[in-house]
Amino acid sequence: MTDLARAVPVPPPADSTPDLGHASLYLNRELSWLEFNRRVLREAQDTRVPLVERLKFLGIFSSNLDEFFQIRVAGLKDQLAAGYSERSEDGQTPEAQLHAIAVAVRGMVLEHARCLHDEVLAGLSRHGVALVGVEQLTPEERARLDRHFRDNVFPVLTPLAVDPAHPFPYISNLSLSLAVNLRGADGEERFARVKVPKILSRWVPLGDGMRFVPLEDVIATNIEALFPGIEILGCHPFRITRNTDFEVDHDEAEDLLSTIQEEVRNRRFGAVVRLEVSPALPASIREVLLGEFNAAQEALAAPLGDDDVYEVPGLLDTADLLGLAASLDLPALKDPPHHPVTPARFAGGRNVFEVVREGDVLVHHPYESFTNSVERFIQAAVDDPDVVAIKLTLYRTGGDSSIARLLAQAAERGKQVAVLIELKARFDEENNIRWAQRLEDVGVHVSYGVAGLKTHGKVMLVVRREGDAMRRYLHMGTGNYHPGTARVYTDFGLFTCDPELGADLTDLFNVLTGFAAPTQYRKLIVAPRGMRERFIAMIRREAEHARHGRPARILAKMNALVDGPIIRALYEASQDGVQVDLVVRGICCLRPGLPGVSERIRVVSIIGRFLEHARTWYFLNGGAEEVYIGSADWMPRNLDRRIEAVVPIEDPAHRHAIRDLLNLMWQDNRQAWDLAADGQYTQRHPAEGEPELATHRVLVEAYRETARVTAEHPIVH
Repeated sequence: MTDLARAVPVPPPADSTPDLGHASLYLNRELSWLEFNRRVLREAQDTRVPLVERLKFLGIFSSNLDEFFQIRVAGLKDQLAAGYSERSEDGQTPEAQLHAIAVAVRGMVLEHARCLHDEVLAGLSRHGVALVGVEQLTPEERARLDRHFRDNVFPVLTPLAVDPAHPFPYISNLSLSLAVNLRGADGEERFARVKVPKILSRWVPLGDGMRFVPLEDVIATNIEALFPGIEILGCHPFRITRNTDFEVDHDEAEDLLSTIQEEVRNRRFGAVVRLEVSPALPASIREVLLGEFNAAQEALAAPLGDDDVYEVPGLLDTADLLGLAASLDLPALKDPPHHPVTPARFAGGRNVFEVVREGDVLVHHPYESFTNSVERFIQAAVDDPDVVAIKLTLYRTGGDSSIARLLAQAAERGKQVAVLIELKARFDEENNIRWAQRLEDVGVHVSYGVAGLKTHGKVMLVVRREGDAMRRYLHMGTGNYHPGTARVYTDFGLFTCDPELGADLTDLFNVLTGFAAPTQYRKLIVAPRGMRERFIAMIRREAEHARHGRPARILAKMNALVDGPIIRALYEASQDGVQVDLVVRGICCLRPGLPGVSERIRVVSIIGRFLEHARTWYFLNGGAEEVYIGSADWMPRNLDRRIEAVVPIEDPAHRHAIRDLLNLMWQDNRQAWDLAADGQYTQRHPAEGEPELATHRVLVEAYRETARVTAEHPIVH
């Protein structure tokens, strides 16, 4: 049993009618997330995964962990510093959660290092790809590397000494540094810090493009050049993680844009929450680092202790492996190339507005092309002289947003363009701020949403003049309007011109840009007003069907399941006889399979080539099936603190397609992980003689075959 499973014992229910709010019926949110990242690490350890993809998963694991410490661990440490003693839903104090996290992460860090050095890099070396130490170089290679250091690295470096005349330097978040131990002419030991500059490539090629020396090794080997005449006693890498979360007081923020800009600038001064070090780092330097960080943030956060120091064998800052994996031109060691197909209804270059008028269009990314559906829809709206208005929400823009550029073009052509940009989209704030300013400069009406709430809904409204009337065309989805993520995130999108949904979306945009407050919507389900209640009502309706012997089943797919009231409603439905099958990629606080509580609930997580991101819900409803897609997970933050939109899928063929997709995931025997009541996940494997069924591969092939058939037998209108 893993440390995570041991973290909270699971006592049996006290009697035949258990208290569904009892802490023993819930898994810890933070430890459940760590179990998700463990599944990511397992992909790197799985020898069935191509080597370069395994390297990529190692980078994803590290990047995920960085964000977890910056936000979740930082939040727990803030609670600890504030004396917050309220327990989590599973009954743990902040202090207990932090200790359990430290124990779990320490083990995973060692697994990660072993996998990287003993398996993946060793495997890549057999194909000529290697991260090599300076001691492995030939004299000619060493000479070229020394010239590279003198010409390209040395001028960028700034050694920072620490002594009475030089205070301890500021160290930026997630930056890799070298701790240099020196002895001066007076015989006293000194400490200096050298930052490994992010502006330079982390992986220094040796000329053949297949072997690389880590930049920190290049610097360490030439460290004497930075301290001439001083004895170097040692040089060791270390890295810190800071608290990067922030809260904005909307009542005090007269100019939200300026406030967010200021908070983003202040983020780099957040309290240190993690220190990663080389195991060889002398204890004396470790104590210096801990002492200086604690002195600098004495009033900001709980002090750093032993639980906050992580010894990392080998490479630190391995999120940079993502860039290395992307740079390797080794097709045989990667997944086969994936080329999204054009949705069948949009094939042949037909006018998108004509297509949508004929009936709703459901698209599934990344199997179906984002460019040839969503971007094409926006381009058509920009180009069509009959389109008079475009309204859209942007949660993540990216540095080079093709969609934002199209919206700017629309405004320059005289169309009414209104964009809700979420400035508080975590780690995308700076991109969103830049695009907000650019769009305002060309006449786009830019709004930042409703005070106190994040706008997370993915919705777009296009108003088109047709004869003597205006028709509203809509796109509503589960993913961001971001072409980059659309290539690797699985998401649904619905195109429709349904009049009632058009009226609902008009009302929603009036909420986002003005002071409207509709009491109810016609078809949309909108958070925070009533979404939790609607979902609980639908869950209870299934329970009512089951109690009366009518067909009842719930299939749902989401990123995370955390919300206590919804979990309790699912427990009640299970007790009443409803079969509940949940596909939850990441955090799941529900314990499936508990006798008398959740015997009819199963939970599976799908991990693989693409990031499962679509949220969808299926209710059998006595045979009158209902299906919804949307942007909300079943988490308190989505249901209480975000504006989310969920839309019903009304075309029977589309409902059946989503139901069949969810059932496919339950048949998966390659990418699927089953959650047990104790919090452990077990990966499925094909039985002897059984063919391997991997969701992502099945769907890639299925959509490719559909595109082939469409090309051979085009839809005729």
